[in-house]
Amino acid sequence: MTSPAKLNLSAGIASVSVAVVLIALKLWALGETQALSVAASLADSVLDLMMSLGGLAAIHYAARAPDADHAFGHSSAEDLAALGQSMFILFSAGAICWAAVARLLSETPPVLMAEGRGMIAMGISIVLTLLLVLWQRRVARQTGNRVVKADSLHYLVDLLPNMGAIAALWAAGQFGLQSIDSIVAIGAALMLGVAALNIGNEAWHALMDRAADPEIVAGVERIVAGWPGVHGYHDLRTRRSGSTVFVNLHIELDGAQSLTQAHDIGAALKQAIRQAYPGIDVIIHKDPVRDTAP
Repeated sequence: MTSPAKLNLSAGIASVSVAVVLIALKLWALGETQALSVAASLADSVLDLMMSLGGLAAIHYAARAPDADHAFGHSSAEDLAALGQSMFILFSAGAICWAAVARLLSETPPVLMAEGRGMIAMGISIVLTLLLVLWQRRVARQTGNRVVKADSLHYLVDLLPNMGAIAALWAAGQFGLQSIDSIVAIGAALMLGVAALNIGNEAWHALMDRAADPEIVAGVERIVAGWPGVHGYHDLRTRRSGSTVFVNLHIELDGAQSLTQAHDIGAALKQAIRQAYPGIDVIIHKDPVRDTAP
């Protein structure tokens, strides 16, 4: 079975490779068509490459084992990379929107050319992007990696601007509607901005040690509450860092049993939680059962 770290790295390498191919395709298409919608898609792919390289570096760094200076590992690097991605996306969206508005207001906007060749290039881009997104989403489901998830969301959003660019080139070639190109570019910029805010919001909450998803917390509580030998639990606390969820809790055990028995109960419980939620980091403190009698 492939480890989560290797799956995450495979998604990062695939993202970088696809971004390089897309940049080459869209550079050629831009030279052929002079379409702003293609330029917007090209700018987005350049940023994709920058962010994919940063994400790949973050995934590689986050996979490092804990050391003396980072006792809880290096997984926060994933959240920092995702936050940086969101800032780059916002900047890209603003630049694209500005250029599109300027072209709409221009008295002499450039005329689009070679629309057919541009449509072919954008069609190939859509196929490559879709294949990448399918692989990234599979990896994200298995590992919960926030960087892979953010990268997948960005490439998924890219599909619509690419299709919009094809529609703009078709409209320009068939009906001479040059302004459709700028309108599509503005729509793409707005979608990028919304996606960037969502990515940044998730990364920010992770860096601020926000609790894990309520579904995970409820699932852990169900496992603990029904575990043999556990008479109760308290001080259940969770946080997420990158793709890792950290869980700390206290369980109440029979104080008359041996240390070995108490250890075995705690170890089996920890293993059960990890099996239910792969990649989770669990610390269990063992307390004697509380005497609530008056």
